[in-house]
Amino acid sequence: MAEATARRGGREARRAARADAPLVQHRYITREIPLYELLDAAGLEIIHEQSMTILEEIGIDFRDEPALELWREAGADIDGERVRIPRELLMQKLSTVPSQYTQHARNPERNVVIGGRNTVFAPTYGSPFVRGFENERRYGTLEDLQNFVKLTYMTPDLHHSGGVICEPVDVPVPKRHLDIVYTHMKYSDKPFMGIVTAPERAVDSVSLAEILFGKDFIAKNTVITSVVNCNSPMVWDATMLGALTVYAKAGQAVLVTPFIMAGAMAPAATCGSVSQLNAEVLAGIAYTQLVRPGAPMVYGSFVTAVSMLSGAPMMGTPEPAMMIYMVGQLARKYKLPFRTGGMLNGAKIADAQAAYESMATMIPTLLAGTNFVLHSAGWLEAGLSAGYGKFMMDADQIAMLQVFAKGPDLSTEGLAMEAIREVGPGGHYLGCAHTQRNFKTAFYMSDIADNNSYEQWESEGATDANTRGIRKAQRVLREYEQPPLDPAIDEALLDFIRCRKDELPNAMS
Repeated sequence: MAEATARRGGREARRAARADAPLVQHRYITREIPLYELLDAAGLEIIHEQSMTILEEIGIDFRDEPALELWREAGADIDGERVRIPRELLMQKLSTVPSQYTQHARNPERNVVIGGRNTVFAPTYGSPFVRGFENERRYGTLEDLQNFVKLTYMTPDLHHSGGVICEPVDVPVPKRHLDIVYTHMKYSDKPFMGIVTAPERAVDSVSLAEILFGKDFIAKNTVITSVVNCNSPMVWDATMLGALTVYAKAGQAVLVTPFIMAGAMAPAATCGSVSQLNAEVLAGIAYTQLVRPGAPMVYGSFVTAVSMLSGAPMMGTPEPAMMIYMVGQLARKYKLPFRTGGMLNGAKIADAQAAYESMATMIPTLLAGTNFVLHSAGWLEAGLSAGYGKFMMDADQIAMLQVFAKGPDLSTEGLAMEAIREVGPGGHYLGCAHTQRNFKTAFYMSDIADNNSYEQWESEGATDANTRGIRKAQRVLREYEQPPLDPAIDEALLDFIRCRKDELPNAMS
């Protein structure tokens, strides 16, 4: 009994030491591992050619008159709202998109470079519901959004604060965007996203950024990366085009992202869906270069399959994984930074389904060389819910992926020949000099997974991983310290928000 108590005391002391360690934010990933490419050169060309056929012969609807006029002036074939784009025109416009760009944070140490061999992780996005601290499902609030932003700030391996991590449904819809953007500016100093649900909300996002960074600075630098979605199949609507235009004019980046559910919004065929997605995203990105040549843009994709029995989205299955690899190859073909993947799953709670579907999506996401990963932490219920426990479980996995992306250590210390010589046949390595130097950092140690004996686990409450994740989220929130923000800038932000809210209605839907 005394021995068991001593072991438990030592274990708890080690956990406390890890918990009390100073917070060290990690730089975004620069991958040191090889890419995995699913298509050979011939296969990649087949997809490209089919996409060009879609653009030239079928066309894309642009349901916005100013956008149609820009395409008309550029030399595209316009028939009503249908735009058919010659490949030469398309490729010329794509050539002006930067292959990578820096998104500046208000803390320069948190700047991220999007493109090349870099991978940036951001949390989940757009969930109307939350799985709370009692694992209850309820509508999200502004306090929940603030909590998730704080958790993102306190998570070293999330490099980007994201955007609408959960919808604060207790704030009137016309005013909600102001509180969302301010929450990121106030409670984190990592880079963040703007709002795209209406062009005027994108304008407000840029205006707030001008207050935070200064107009002169954002005239020359990217401080916002947002996301707009194509209405698949093959429609760009006025709302999304309006927001896209605002950000392109301001030189701010956008993840230009078709929302593909293969079998419903794209063909019930993996390669056919990728061909359509490719045409949609290239048309959207090329349009931004009509607005402002050189505006930074990201080749975006969100890919799932649809159950042919129920019509529900399916995630973590083989076909979306193949799509992730293929869109990565296509983006590199066009020399564009790209976004795809995430911890996607259709599970209602943070159970085994949530875990295996999430990792079945995230492993291809990393190996495909994704530059910007949205939905990296907290995603549940096909995006309808953001879970506190799931957020911390995902953050734990992301930290492991960050280590994995560094690749094997082939240095003298990593090869450990010294230890092998010291121990020799029949010994053990626990006490040797190399182990003593490296035992704290040699292997990743999760503080959510439980690797103790059954008896120890039972004596400590027999908790599951989700419960441990929730408890960690509560602890991290208790330890949160707000990053400093110039009081004059903060007051200017609040003044702008007060003025805009006075002009806007209080509609709740």
